[in-house]
Amino acid sequence: MLKPGPFPKQALAEEKPAGPAWRARWHEVIFEADTAAGRRFDLLLFTLILISVLAVCLESVREIRQDYGLALRAAEWVITGLFTLEFAARLLTVRRPLRYASSFYGLVDLLAILPTYLSLVIPGSQSLQVIRALRLLRLFRIFKLTHFVGEAKLLHAAMRASMRKITIFLGVVLATVLIAGAIMYVIEGEEHGFTSIPTAVYWAVVTMSTVGYGDIVPHTAAGRVVASVLMIMGYAIIAVPTGIVTVEIGAATRAANNTQACPTCGAEGHDNDARHCKHCGAKL
Repeated sequence: MLKPGPFPKQALAEEKPAGPAWRARWHEVIFEADTAAGRRFDLLLFTLILISVLAVCLESVREIRQDYGLALRAAEWVITGLFTLEFAARLLTVRRPLRYASSFYGLVDLLAILPTYLSLVIPGSQSLQVIRALRLLRLFRIFKLTHFVGEAKLLHAAMRASMRKITIFLGVVLATVLIAGAIMYVIEGEEHGFTSIPTAVYWAVVTMSTVGYGDIVPHTAAGRVVASVLMIMGYAIIAVPTGIVTVEIGAATRAANNTQACPTCGAEGHDNDARHCKHCGAKL
């Protein structure tokens, strides 16, 4: 009879939860939305984010800042303090804090609190607190909108698959505007506002993107011909990358994802039948 090898023992060891019990309980509250406590925690964060962004926007209005500036700043510091404690709690409840801190949501959580502290050194930087609006992406997990999470993953996969084609296309566009800018600098000259090749390239970008600010315009017949060609090419600029991404979306196939967060690295977006994290390999 064959003796059992080391694999069964290893498998049993993986089944045991790692870390103290309080870490697992708090991880479920902070990272998950399957329990009543987790939903209340996420909804509280959602409310604080909205209040914080609203306070930053109101503080930028001079009349409101003169009357309520002190109260708004106090509210920003209180909310920043709460977010700091929450970020520390997230790091404490995952087994690999550095991995979570370097993830997308970890960086967003860090950037959500940095502007307030930077305002002590760089006045006015507190306006960057609107970065906290990115934390509203957790809205999909809070309200169990898993189908939106799946669509977001599908779009992300299509963008990654399209990256090389779009990079090549942008290279062609940049070469085109550089050549067109140089031609316009030669045709129009400094007397018509094309004072340098970089200025002419700026005009080519504005024209080719069909924005048309009108701060620099061609005055000669040859210059207007070049401008007309760039305007027509501008429609292709919009259509080509859109078509590339559309094809990749049609070709991408992804299974539906759930909202469970990895207890080790905090990553989300796992498949419904996943048993281990696809980012760090930890057991879910």
